[in-house]
Parts: sequence; structure tokens; C-alpha cells
Amino acid sequence: MVLDDLGSSLRGTMDKLRGKSRLSEEDVEEVVREIQRSLLSADVDTSLVMELSNSIETRALEEEPPGGTTARDHVLKIVYEEMVDLIGESTEIPLENQTILLAGLQGSGKTTSAAKMAWWFSKKGLRPAVIQTDTFRPGAYDQAKQMCERAEVDFYGDPDADDPVRIARDGLEATADAEVHIVDTAGRHALEDDLIAEIEEIDGVVDPDRSLLVLDAAIGQGAKDQAKQFESSIGIDGVMITKLDGTAKGGGALTAVNETDSSIAFLGTGETVQDIERFEPNGFISRLLGMGDLKQLSERVERAMEETQEAEEDWDPEEMMEGEFTLEDMRNQMRAMDRMGPLDQVLDMIPGLGGGMMDQLPDDAMDVTQDRMRKFEVLMDSMTDEELERPSVIGAERKARICRGSGVDPDRLEELLEQHGMMKRTLEQFSGMGDGDMQRMMKKLEQQGGGGGGMGGMGPFGD
Repeated sequence: MVLDDLGSSLRGTMDKLRGKSRLSEEDVEEVVREIQRSLLSADVDTSLVMELSNSIETRALEEEPPGGTTARDHVLKIVYEEMVDLIGESTEIPLENQTILLAGLQGSGKTTSAAKMAWWFSKKGLRPAVIQTDTFRPGAYDQAKQMCERAEVDFYGDPDADDPVRIARDGLEATADAEVHIVDTAGRHALEDDLIAEIEEIDGVVDPDRSLLVLDAAIGQGAKDQAKQFESSIGIDGVMITKLDGTAKGGGALTAVNETDSSIAFLGTGETVQDIERFEPNGFISRLLGMGDLKQLSERVERAMEETQEAEEDWDPEEMMEGEFTLEDMRNQMRAMDRMGPLDQVLDMIPGLGGGMMDQLPDDAMDVTQDRMRKFEVLMDSMTDEELERPSVIGAERKARICRGSGVDPDRLEELLEQHGMMKRTLEQFSGMGDGDMQRMMKKLEQQGGGGGGMGGMGPFGD
């Protein structure tokens, strides 16, 4: 989970209010102290922490909760609204022809971010190209080329050239057919004068529609100085924060952006080109507080299903819903799940399943689940086409053969067949649902994710 320590701490603070219908001044003061401690541990600037906590305390004491709303849900709603306001809006990224210039210090993740952004635009139906101008860092060209190959996007660079400005100019000409140009620039270990001068020259040649600053989440409050210095040099329209999956200090980078004229555009949440999210303050804070993010989940599900269908040409999810649910269907669903990203990130997006429930799981629970899915895959690889299509034919002799061929314990095969049977029964129940039934079910799920307190009309609680 992004900023997992902060999220766990905030959710733990909210859970202390369970069962209370009214809040005393002492209750509010204790909650505010816990929130302050959580935010300071995440490296959020002290002045912003005090401003936020004062607003939460004032509203919690002065505002009357709506009828039927628990004290916990009332404070949760206030914390949600105040944190969304603190983070600010998302950078506008139109889906149209444009040129984007990336800036940042060495090690911030610019090269990886360039390929991730290109992949993101490609999934939105545009044709992107990455232009690598870094002649300073050894291996920058090879890394960029490999990442773009994984993202399946156009790439331009010149490993023999030593003039980044010329590379930028030639790259724009060579990739003229692209609709989105992403120009990656060199970084240094600090904001040196030659780095700034080089970026300014490239900026003059490229004439970008928007310039994005790439910040490593681990830099914490130091992000504020970077953002201001790059802003004065080339002008920063937005920020991509990288490596949010690997630090507890990301709050500093998130909130430091609030001190400049820019905003957050993207989040990097992992190492692969698919590990990128368009920053949406409402969904991000909702996830942080354990209330899920159905919009982000819906996008991941849709993308994963499309990619799985492209890879498995004979598989049609709609036919699966209408016909017999086979082990082959189950395998394709598992592959779609794998394409959605790490299981803990996916669960965090589901109201009622992320947040508090995740906090109660053992540290290795996700590893066990992933290992279980891998063994299921190995078992199915050892089955015949007939067995995959008609699991009912798998008797004792076939079970023994499948386990010998896969090297997997017989208990795992029984788990696989039981899991298939359960999924089949569930899909049979859903098959009779109309659109209205599904919408009502999703609405109920979303309301449950808000804490069950009837907080309709506020952000993730309703509209």
C-alpha cells in the first residue's frame, strides 16, 4: 500500500472512536495528537501538520454530525476532507498531442518514469514516444531503450552523441509521427549550475506543453527546495512522485508540492512500467484511510481484462458469464488478476477489504496468497484440454497424474478444484443480474467501505 505506515496509523486512530456516539473535548484532543504523530512520522512539514490538525480539531468540536452518523464516521469525513484539501488538485494532463519535458535529480527515477508515462498514454489510445537526452549517466540510453521495449512504445536516443540539445532536436524529428513526446533529461547529484543550464537549453529547443518534475518520495521535505529551484529555472507544471511503495517518508514529498505553484500528476508505485497511477486526491486519501478507491480499481480491472483477452485470443469474458465456467476461464481470470498488480494494492482499492482488514493480516499473508496462485497455475499446466474444459472428469487416477506431473502437493489440487467450484457457483448467481442489480450492489459496497455510517454526499461516500 502507498504510504502504508501512515495509512495504518491513521486508521488505528479512527478505530479508537468505534462505539462512541458523541465525542468529548478530550476524545478530540487525543485523536488530533495521534494524527499529528502519524503525519510527522511520514515527514509532513510541521507547519502543515499544525494547520491541518487545528482545522480537524475545530470542525470536530463545532460541527454537529448528521443524524444517524457515528462519531467515528463524522471525524473520518472531516479528516478525509481536510487531507484532500491539503494535498490539492491533480495536474491537468489532457489526452491530446503534446510534448512533456521531465526534470529531476539523478536517482529520482526519471528514466523509468518516462517509460511509465508513455505506457500510460498508450493505454489511453495515444501514440507516445520517449526521447532520451541523458549523455551524463552511463547506461542511461540502454536503460531507457529496454524500458520502452517493455512498454511497447517508440524510443529515440543516440548513445554516440554527446550533445543533449541536438539529441532532443533530432529526436523530435525522428518521432514526428508520435502524438505525445516525452523528453527525458539528465540529472545530477545536486542542483548544479550546469544541470540547470542544460535543461534550460533543452527546454528552449523542445518548447514543451508542460514540464514535470520527478521526485523520489524518500526525499521527504527536501522536495520543497527542488520544486522551487526547478520552478524558477524552467517552470514546473506538475510533479511525478516515484517509489511511494518503498518509503514511509512520502508524506513530505506529497505535501511539499503544496508549497509551490505546481501539483501532482502521477504516482510511481512499483518497478514495472505498469506501476503508475494518475494522481487523484479523492481516491488517494480514501485509500489511505481504508475506504477503498473504486475508480482506480475499475480502471485496473478493465485494463487487465483487455490485456488478458488480447493475450488469450479465444477467451471472451462475456461468454464466460453466459456459459460454463471452466478451469481455463479460471486460469485467465488469475492472469488478469496478476496484470492488475500486487494483490495488496488491489485489495486496498476495495471498500471494506483494504485498510483495517489488511492491517490485521500477517506480514507474509500476501506472499502465501501469491504462492498459492502460482501453484494453481502449475497444476493447470499439467492438465489436458479436456480436464481444463470439464473439471468433473478429474478422478483419482487423473489427480495422481496431475500432481506427479506438476510436483505440487495433492492438497493444493483439492484447493484448486474447491476454489473453481465456489467461483462457478458465484458466477451462476451473478449471471441472472441485470445492470440495475449490479449498480445497486456496487453502491452498497461503496457505502460499506465508507464505514457504514450513512455519509452519503461526501467524496467517496456518495455524490
